[in-house]
Amino acid sequence: MSYKDQIDLTKVPQHVAIIMDGNGRWAQQKGEERVFGHINGVDSVRESLTAAGEIGVKYLTLYAFSTENWNRPKQEVDALMDLLVKTIASEVDKLNENSVKLQAIGDTGNLPESCQEALAGAIENTKNNTRVTLNLALSYSSKWEMTKAIQEIANQVKVKNILPSEINEELISSYLSTGNIPDPELLIRTSGETRISNFMLWQLAYAELYFTETLWPEFKKENFFEAILNYQNRERRFGKTSEQISENE
Repeated sequence: MSYKDQIDLTKVPQHVAIIMDGNGRWAQQKGEERVFGHINGVDSVRESLTAAGEIGVKYLTLYAFSTENWNRPKQEVDALMDLLVKTIASEVDKLNENSVKLQAIGDTGNLPESCQEALAGAIENTKNNTRVTLNLALSYSSKWEMTKAIQEIANQVKVKNILPSEINEELISSYLSTGNIPDPELLIRTSGETRISNFMLWQLAYAELYFTETLWPEFKKENFFEAILNYQNRERRFGKTSEQISENE
């Protein structure tokens, strides 16, 4: 029986986040330049997005490029930016065909102008789609996001639009890049690394973490379904005891 056949479609997480790791190592194992891995990683994005749509995941956030990634060799960064533009341009029709809405989080103003234009165009062209929201984290870091939110809240306090006593978890969440979508219930990281790497630190407070040795270019639909099934076999207590959870079911 496949992993997909074992999934309870009534208990699928609304929001899945993925740290797509291992492109460079996969390419090097094959004697290729790192960018070869990024190119092949696009297929895994398609596979994961298709899998999410098939089982009813409503939001899929992909950590595509961190603020720290700007420190990589210029040749690799330039190739990544070029790949980003070409991929977005080539995928818009497919996104519309599958009713996928594209969004982006991060300091996207730092992206090259060609990337900003391609991204803005795709976001506009897919804004009315409703099946799945694909959320790309580009030039993103959680510390940057939280610093920006604190600055914006502080400015509102300064002009007396917000009282200090009104600052709570809900308010802070609303000022984050993901303020319009639910927090992820599941985080997947490929390649065997077991850290969060400055990704959605606030939003992942109670997410289930799933780490796999599979390198990102090898991560396919069945790998995604396996992660969902693993998630469904866990008990999510949110600070309560197992007995309390059982009583409320």
